[in-house]
Amino acid sequence: MKKRITIYHGSSQVVNSPTFGFGRKNNDFGPGFYCTESNDLAKEWAVSSLRDGFSNRYTLDMEYLRTLNLNSSDYTILNWIAVLVEHRLFSIKTPLARRARQYLIEHFGINVNAYDLITGYRADDSYFDFAEAFLNNAITIEQLSRAMRLGKPGEQIVLKSQFAFSKIKYEGFEVAEKDRYYIIRKARNDAANQTYLDIQEEEIDGLYMQDILRGGITNDDPRIPRNVSQ
Repeated sequence: MKKRITIYHGSSQVVNSPTFGFGRKNNDFGPGFYCTESNDLAKEWAVSSLRDGFSNRYTLDMEYLRTLNLNSSDYTILNWIAVLVEHRLFSIKTPLARRARQYLIEHFGINVNAYDLITGYRADDSYFDFAEAFLNNAITIEQLSRAMRLGKPGEQIVLKSQFAFSKIKYEGFEVAEKDRYYIIRKARNDAANQTYLDIQEEEIDGLYMQDILRGGITNDDPRIPRNVSQ
């Protein structure tokens, strides 16, 4: 692991002094400072259709940080989903979905607050729709995994602890132009939406959320993809 990395935070404003304890609790991995190692992705996340944004650049000293990499082969796609359903607000449409949420948290959940730094894929709106459909028994885990592979969601790095915040140093910013980066962001989202529509038209045998509940399936089951992108 590199001892020092460069990370970027996409925002509607310049953030020259990230502050521990701020941030929405309903983000993917709970409260934290959400960044990426990709300047271009930060710019996509910074803009809207109406305004430019900013990619804030930092260096982060990684030494002594307790890190969790949800994209490693140590974890399955259901670990990622479990973290999402614990922190994001999902549409729970049926009693099955309520049981599914609880089962995922109990059997696949991870205490992200035990770490200084989390790495994992970002659930943009389209990918959140995939996760929600899986929770509500509408698509299989194989379809979910394939959608994620095709979409190649962006990887985010999240500072979770006060110690992690003490290791970050602001280096400057670049303007993210909406006329360029919103088009890229929208194209990515449109492609993911089309994949979602295509998947819904398929007839496929596979592992649904209901099967996972009925079978008492856990992380060591070989049918579960080892991480989001595989």
